[in-house]
Amino acid sequence: MALEMKIERIELHEIELPLVHPFETSFGREFTRSCILVSAHADGLTGWGECTADAGPWYAYETTGTAWHIMAGFLVPAVLGQTVSTPADVVARFERVRGHPMARAGVENAVWDLLARAEGVSLAEYVGGTMARVAVGVSVGIEPTLDALLDRVAQHVDEGYGRVKLKIKPGWDVDVVRAVRERWPDLPLQVDANCAYTLADVPILLALDQFDLLLVEQPFHHDDIVDHAKLQAQMRTPVCLDESVHSPEHARWALDIDACRVINIKVCRVGGLTAALQIHDLCAERGVPVWCGGMLETNVGRAANVALASLPNFRLPGDISASARYYPEGQDVAVPNFELNADSTLSVPEGPGLGVAVLPERVAAARSRHLVCV
Repeated sequence: MALEMKIERIELHEIELPLVHPFETSFGREFTRSCILVSAHADGLTGWGECTADAGPWYAYETTGTAWHIMAGFLVPAVLGQTVSTPADVVARFERVRGHPMARAGVENAVWDLLARAEGVSLAEYVGGTMARVAVGVSVGIEPTLDALLDRVAQHVDEGYGRVKLKIKPGWDVDVVRAVRERWPDLPLQVDANCAYTLADVPILLALDQFDLLLVEQPFHHDDIVDHAKLQAQMRTPVCLDESVHSPEHARWALDIDACRVINIKVCRVGGLTAALQIHDLCAERGVPVWCGGMLETNVGRAANVALASLPNFRLPGDISASARYYPEGQDVAVPNFELNADSTLSVPEGPGLGVAVLPERVAAARSRHLVCV
């Protein structure tokens, strides 16, 4: 008989944490990171999820403000007091809600963790993961100078990261990548444009073919698939879609027209672990590799990412760096920290659910808003 749990209480916690090092993309420069933690309570157990919407609508249209509104007003009431036996029960209750994938992911993933804990299995096992360690790399933001960037890359290479991703934008692209490639000729390297280019910039992007990159991530508009297909037809380097893949349907449309050869799966961007699993399986059927993107998560979101990345078609290193890459010692809201192994991997937690313990005192110290729903 399937396990059944009645969701007795759900809490929302908006927090803000300082970053170890400012992180700049084509959207701007961040010094702190905001997010919303979701805790779902049933039968004496608590499951945790992380909504990675940021304070501003830069990466996506969702913000902590809009996500809070959608969760408190629509998503939480849809599951509070309801009996669930699988995460599919939560997904079904969200069917009337259009969009807002980060808000949906925060609530859904908390129930995934809750059910896995109730079953006494790790989240990785619960989602069907097969790997005990997942390959990871590090994402390096735009720096004030090229020398500063080279120093930052050197730091991460010395730390043991086996793959580096460089953020690029117009004016910070070909020469920057050339400098990194000349210094580290054998380093697995990829770039991420975060939608900063247009078809008029195709010659610049084609110039990146000379650097033996793993992929070029999301060069064009955040909703585009068609123009990416035009680029991929001309480019030897695999194009990877990130922002354009909002759902399993978007992934299928992109693959149907050869818009990319790789897909970055971010749990938050696609609406939760259920959709992430569907995209993984679709890409596996098509022979297209996937990798796990990151959103500067706390150890709550990082644990969910590691569990997801233990699935077999995650064939490229993910942006799931060690905890120390993100927040100062003693600041992250959950323990233990994730540490980088000598082979540029993170170990997949084996404990029940996420395999990390959230520390209430750290949540309270970082919290700016709190809502208890019963």
